[in-house]
Amino acid sequence: MKAITTSEQEIKIPKPKIIRIEYLLSLLLLVFILVLWEVLSRFKIVHELILPGPMVVIGSMFELLAAPFFYSNLGVTLFETLAGFALGSIFSIVLALIVVSVPILYKVLNPFIIILQAVPKVALAPIFVTWFGFGLTAKIVMAIAICFFPTFINTVVGLKSVDEDSKLLFQSMVASKKDLFLKLSLPTALPYIFAGLKASLTFALIGAIVGEFMGADKGIGMLINTFNFQLEMDKVYALIIILSIIALLLYLFIEWLDKKIVFWTDNK
Repeated sequence: MKAITTSEQEIKIPKPKIIRIEYLLSLLLLVFILVLWEVLSRFKIVHELILPGPMVVIGSMFELLAAPFFYSNLGVTLFETLAGFALGSIFSIVLALIVVSVPILYKVLNPFIIILQAVPKVALAPIFVTWFGFGLTAKIVMAIAICFFPTFINTVVGLKSVDEDSKLLFQSMVASKKDLFLKLSLPTALPYIFAGLKASLTFALIGAIVGEFMGADKGIGMLINTFNFQLEMDKVYALIIILSIIALLLYLFIEWLDKKIVFWTDNK
């Protein structure tokens, strides 16, 4: 009998791609929710002002997407979201680097950080409107306030999770502080930082919408308030779905960056 060589043993037959069962179950759950939603609306089990039918909501979505005023308001909300996210993320990462580098500073600031984190951020919206007026500034500050803490806390945890044995190894090789940070601390913290950024970006969108609820003449939050006042609930639901899709796309963008930058982790 011919012996099987090592090279023959290593030949791998590609497996056919099979739809994962969890994706199929998620799709079935979505179909079930839509059918139940349609039944509740069509048979007047729930009043249409409370829960318009899914087909009506989808029709309103296309109506909004065809309206020029929608895109001008969407642009305002996206600008507030991205500006708040960028400023909040930069500030949170820089502050985390400082407090981790100076342990006494972390001990001094930690009680205040805990108190500020415990404050319901939505309650700050009227204060920001009073301070900064009804323009973009109040909404951007609101987005910063909501998205700051996830990135800050994750960055601190990531920087503090550096393995002590690895740090001693770097020090035994007389590595500079710059090399220690760039080649050990930062790579260790990056997965934590991106986990915080994923949450922060969606929170920034929430902050912008909450700020617009408090008072604005432009933005998706203003449109939701307007349609709600006019009892056009189908358009309110349509805007909520559109916002959910935007939040999902923003999350997937950070997820894509995570896989590209933090390529050494098992991101599946």
